[in-house]
Amino acid sequence: MKLILKEDIANLGYKDDVVDVKSGYGRNYLIPQKKAVIATPSALKQLAEDQKQRAHKLAQIKADAEAAAAALEGVTLTIGAKTSSTGTIFGSVNNIQIAEALEKLGHNVDRKLIYIKDSIKEVGSYKATIKFHKEVSVEIPFEVVSE
Repeated sequence: MKLILKEDIANLGYKDDVVDVKSGYGRNYLIPQKKAVIATPSALKQLAEDQKQRAHKLAQIKADAEAAAAALEGVTLTIGAKTSSTGTIFGSVNNIQIAEALEKLGHNVDRKLIYIKDSIKEVGSYKATIKFHKEVSVEIPFEVVSE
């Protein structure tokens, strides 16, 4: 089933992408939640016209994302966490703590844009990816230390 996405969906695609999904996922989740519409010929024509009209806006959005990524280039974070005597963290470090640490440095980043590959439950060095745009992302190295 071919659908046109109306918003960014993790592990599927970005807004205005034409994706091929299984029928049940499309009919039972994406379409009722208004996250996608069926890719009919008329909907595809409308999408092409909308993209043509928004081309300069999209270029500006990408330029802003590149500027934000350039500002974060070379930034390293240190995040303190309560740990046991063996170095295991009580709880875990997630994107909220990373967003707060970036805010302390003067970089306002939405926590929904920050992706961490695995859950962090031990002291050590890790990397987080911040996806500002579908073509612009930056990796931020951070270190988890014991408080």
